[in-house]
Amino acid sequence: MLDIAADLFAEQGFRSTTVRQIGDAAGVLSGSLYHHFESKEAIVDEILSAYFTSLMATYEEIVNKDSEPAVALRHLVRAAFNSLDEHRAAITVIQNERGYLNQFPRFEYVAESEAEVRRIWTKVLDDGVASGAFREDLDTAITYRFLRDSLWVAVRWFTPSGRLSADELADQYLKLVMSGLEKPSAWANPDRPLFSG
Repeated sequence: MLDIAADLFAEQGFRSTTVRQIGDAAGVLSGSLYHHFESKEAIVDEILSAYFTSLMATYEEIVNKDSEPAVALRHLVRAAFNSLDEHRAAITVIQNERGYLNQFPRFEYVAESEAEVRRIWTKVLDDGVASGAFREDLDTAITYRFLRDSLWVAVRWFTPSGRLSADELADQYLKLVMSGLEKPSAWANPDRPLFSG
C-alpha cells in the first residue's frame, strides 16, 4: 500500500493525489486506509522519513570510511544516483511540495535532514580544498548547491531500465564534474582567458 501511494505521489504529485485514488489503486476502500494511516500526510511522512533514514546512514558510512575527499565525493555521488529509483517518490515530493509540507510541524525533520546532508557534502568539499585535492579557489557552498540540484533533478528523467544504470550514470556525471573539481597538475598559464577572439 505504501509503495502504491509512493508511485502515485511521484506521478501525480502529493497534493493532487487523493486517498480515494490510493485506495482504488490498492484495491481497498479509501476508508480502510485510515486503519493503517491517520491521514495522507502520515503516508508521505512514512515515505520521507524512510528516505532520510536510509540516506543519512549511507552518507555517514561513506564519510566515516573514506578519508580521502575525492574518493568520498565519488561515493556520495554514486549513492545519490542509486537512491533515485528506490526513493523516487520521496525525492519528487520534497522537490515539488517542500513549501506545502513546511506548514506541518511533523515535517520539521525534512529541513533538519537537508541541513545535515548539506553539512556532510560541504565538509567533504572543504576537506578536499584544504588537502589540495580540489581547487583552492572552489566556493564549496556554491559547489554543493550545484551538485545537489544537478543530481536530484535527475529523478525527473532517469529510469533504471534506460540506457544507463545508476552506476553508469554516476560514472558519466563524475567524468564531467571531477575534471572541474580536481586540482590541475600543471597549467602552462592558469590566468589565461577561457575564450579568445
